[in-house]
Amino acid sequence: MNKLWGHFKTITAHKLAVTKLCFRCGLYKQGLLHDLSKYTPVEFCAGVKYFQGNRSPIDYEKEVKGYSLGWLHHKGRNKHHWEYWLDNAVGGIRPVKMPLHYLVEMYCDRTAASRIYMKENYHDGSAYEYFMNGYDNVIMHEETKAMLKMILEYQRDHGTDATVDFIRKEILKN
Repeated sequence: MNKLWGHFKTITAHKLAVTKLCFRCGLYKQGLLHDLSKYTPVEFCAGVKYFQGNRSPIDYEKEVKGYSLGWLHHKGRNKHHWEYWLDNAVGGIRPVKMPLHYLVEMYCDRTAASRIYMKENYHDGSAYEYFMNGYDNVIMHEETKAMLKMILEYQRDHGTDATVDFIRKEILKN
């Protein structure tokens, strides 16, 4: 029961944090709908089983099993993940450029996840550091990758409030 409650609290706190950040960026529908698939049986049950509290249960499940059915389900239903935008085109896997509103939701997701998992160790550069730690392994469209890096650098250097203003005024201005 402890893992069940812990996982439920963690994903709900994450969802609420992303919702608030999406709302601040003007992404109201995306904020409301963000990560609802985490409450479906395939994702939720795996999340409870592999819950540790300090990182995503998906990572632990992958270490144990070599894959995660919950993740396969999640990334296929949530367009704010770069993995959603991979296509097996002629010649191999090809990254597709993400629409800006999903890229901004990805920023919100990464920032909120850093806050939730890092707790008191979180700082405005946390999401940037996490992104850069896996940068070479990300198969993301080059423009999408450059834009996300720029937003996370902006947050690192100017803080979340200034980044939200920058997103509203410069990135999502249309």
